[in-house]
Amino acid sequence: MTLFTRRNVLRLAATVAAVPVAAKMAQAATNHVVTIKNMAFSPANLTIKAGDTVTWVNEDRAAHSAWESANNAFDTGLLSTGQSAALTFGAAGSFNYRCRPHGNMRGSITITN
Repeated sequence: MTLFTRRNVLRLAATVAAVPVAAKMAQAATNHVVTIKNMAFSPANLTIKAGDTVTWVNEDRAAHSAWESANNAFDTGLLSTGQSAALTFGAAGSFNYRCRPHGNMRGSITITN
């Protein structure tokens, strides 16, 4: 095998090895929006991938929150009209959450790999 051929083989091997890395990098995280309006979360039930972000946007007149109360895993704090809060979920799992001042407002997030 000549030096020129070895270089070409090495270049080809490096290119092939880089393809999965580039494909993985191209899978960007997604931002999902949950709207708070009419005393409800919309969508109320959300399935996302690990690494994705959820942004809650309050379009209601009252202040609301998104609070996981079972383990206190997250709490957006009170969001006034027009305010938003974003959380990124890094690992698979599931959470049921509610609005802290309005316990009848409920939602869920399921995170997959």
